[in-house]
Order: sequence, then C-alpha cells, then structure tokens
Amino acid sequence: MALKASPEDQELLLDLQAFDTKLQQLAHRAKSLPEHVSLQQLAAENATLQLLLSEQKGVLEDARIELKRVESDVQVVETRIARDTERLQASSSTKDVAALEQELAALKKRQFDLEEIELTVMERVEEQDAMVGEIADQVATLQGRSADLEAARDASMKVIDAETSNAEANRAAVAAKVPDDLLALYEKQRSRYGAGASMLRGGVSSASGVKLDENEMRVIRTAAPDDVLMCPDSSAILVRTSESGL
Repeated sequence: MALKASPEDQELLLDLQAFDTKLQQLAHRAKSLPEHVSLQQLAAENATLQLLLSEQKGVLEDARIELKRVESDVQVVETRIARDTERLQASSSTKDVAALEQELAALKKRQFDLEEIELTVMERVEEQDAMVGEIADQVATLQGRSADLEAARDASMKVIDAETSNAEANRAAVAAKVPDDLLALYEKQRSRYGAGASMLRGGVSSASGVKLDENEMRVIRTAAPDDVLMCPDSSAILVRTSESGL
C-alpha cells in the first residue's frame, strides 16, 4: 500500500532536509578548516626538527665527553710535570737530572699537543652548542606557530559546534512533528541516496536539479495531494508546494 501523508506533513520534510544539508555543510567545514592542513605540516616539520635536535644533542654530548677526557689528560700531564720539576730541583744526581730533563721535555711536548687538541675540541663544543641552540629556537618558534593555529582552529570549531548544536536541536523539533512512517522513509532515502526530500519547483527537482519531463509531470498532476511521491531522478521524496508549477 502506497504511503500517504498530508501536504503539510510532507512540507515538513523540506525543513528537515534543509537542516540535514546544513549539518553536512557544517561537518565539511569542520573537516576542511585550513588550520588542520597547516597543523599537520607543522607537526611533520616539528618531528623532523625534534629528530635533528636529538641527534645534534648527542653529538654535543659526545664532544663534551671528549673535552672532559682531554682536560683530564692535560691535568695528568701537568701533575707529572710539576712532580718531575720538583724532583729535578731536589736531585743532585747527574744521571737523574738528565733523565728527568728528557722526561720533562717529552711531557711538555705532550702537554702542548693535548692543549692543541683541547682547543680544537672546545671550539667544536662551542659550535655544536650554538647549533643545538639554533635548532631549539626553531622548535620553539614552530611550537609557537602551532599554538596560534590551534587557538584559531579551536575558535572556529567553537562557532561550528554552536551552529551544529542549534541545527540539531531545530532538526529534532521538526522531526518530532513528522509522522513515524514518513520520517522512516525520509531517513531511508537520505541514507541511501544522500537526499531524503526534494522540493518540486517549477517542474524542477531541487535534489537533482533536473526538470521533469511531461510524462512525469502528468503522473504528479494526477496524484492525490496526500500521495507520497518519489523523485524519478534523485529517489528522494518529492514534495509538492504552490511553487511546483502544477
């Protein structure tokens, strides 16, 4: 048995469809906010920078460890030089003096070489420390930009959420007025075809944007006002109004 519904109840479906279209648009806006793409790009950049920062911190730590080792070696040599100098000043043995002088000469050569290495490593530490600081600054700048974008996104989402809540409340109020069987058919067609109701205006179905041919219009004209008709192109419920051109 064909479904029947009063023209007034059928017209409620147009309001329902308008709210559903609005909700779809709002969902699309929420997904399409430009901040989403920008935040994804910044997140990728941040991940790359964080990895680079971690690697360069490792290089810096290695350089600092090497510097401590060289400084320790320099300290050992300086201690031995001080000890041998004391022994040299206190010794009266020609043989011991000669040996100590030879050892001191070797130790001072070693001290000179180590201090050269120490200077080179110190420069490397300073350069690496500056590099790590530069990368850390870039990370901080990136995180600042991300925070600004998140704030802008959240502000936009707050507006969208408010509009969505309002549309959902209005939709629910309209849906409550629609007879259950008519509402069930609307929901079924909307889930299957994307549109549940279509307004016939001037012989054109709003859901498909297609003008119905004369045979289709003849069938519509002969239908009773409470007959529930389907759009031949969109499969949505075809709602007739004073603007339908019948």
